[in-house]
Amino acid sequence: MSWTDLARNGRILVVDDAMENIQILHHALREEHEVLFALDGEQALQIALEQQPDLILLDAVMPGMDGYAVVAALRASPRLQDIPVIFVTALSQPEDETRALDGGAVDFISKPFNVAVVRARVRSQLTIKRQADLMRELSMTDGLTGVANRRNFNDTVDAEWRRCARAGLPLSVIMIDIDHFKLYNDHYGHQAGDACLQQISAAMKRCAARPQDLLARYGGEEFILLLPQEGAEGTEVVANRMLEEVRKLAIPHATSPSAPQVTLSMGLATLLPPSDSTDPSPAIRLADANLYRAKQTGRNRYCISLDN
Repeated sequence: MSWTDLARNGRILVVDDAMENIQILHHALREEHEVLFALDGEQALQIALEQQPDLILLDAVMPGMDGYAVVAALRASPRLQDIPVIFVTALSQPEDETRALDGGAVDFISKPFNVAVVRARVRSQLTIKRQADLMRELSMTDGLTGVANRRNFNDTVDAEWRRCARAGLPLSVIMIDIDHFKLYNDHYGHQAGDACLQQISAAMKRCAARPQDLLARYGGEEFILLLPQEGAEGTEVVANRMLEEVRKLAIPHATSPSAPQVTLSMGLATLLPPSDSTDPSPAIRLADANLYRAKQTGRNRYCISLDN
């Protein structure tokens, strides 16, 4: 089985200060899963951030940061809080298991363990996580276009704004409107309008492909693109690329006063968040104001403002 297939079956992080225990679990799981390992709590958290495992098998008793502290750190991190944790430990008292489960673990296995039981419980927790991930994805995705929905955007922009504020990095937002879309719907019908939205959103998504970029449907024919850690110059490159990709689609729009085909108007905003700021609304308001300017000055274009 290839590494890609193993990762698809689930990426598992084994955390134990004893290499022999890691080797036993690695041997038990390696045929079905990609297995990573860490020898202490600090290393486990670093690997979890970098590799985003689907499941963590965690020893409770380790020097320095013990398993309970690791779980507390995982649950406190927005990026790591949804990773399920199974304690695999020599502790066996009911109060140990209670403490682990109350702290956020999903299961508790005492050593010495049965390999078949470990495999079965791993498969069970991975199945539960896949179902939870699917439900989460559906709740955060626009059903028509397949891009993020407004709730997803609101959650993400809050987190990215704070991250950029801490790091002293810029954050850019592009507010996007499909020009004269109501006229398009009235002339071609709602089924054609839905197809138009799907084509346009797919074209725009191709233009912002970094892992941290997020395109969302903001409402109706309005979209918004979040570009964390991107300055004004890069944001303009993305905006020009989107204008060009939509022109290439050449979707006819016989009733548009602006152009014979479907076009976009965009408002761009690039801000450097203050170090203590937690509110991204200034960037959104500025992008929205610039979108209004783009519409007022002829559409099929973008307008930009910078944080000075």
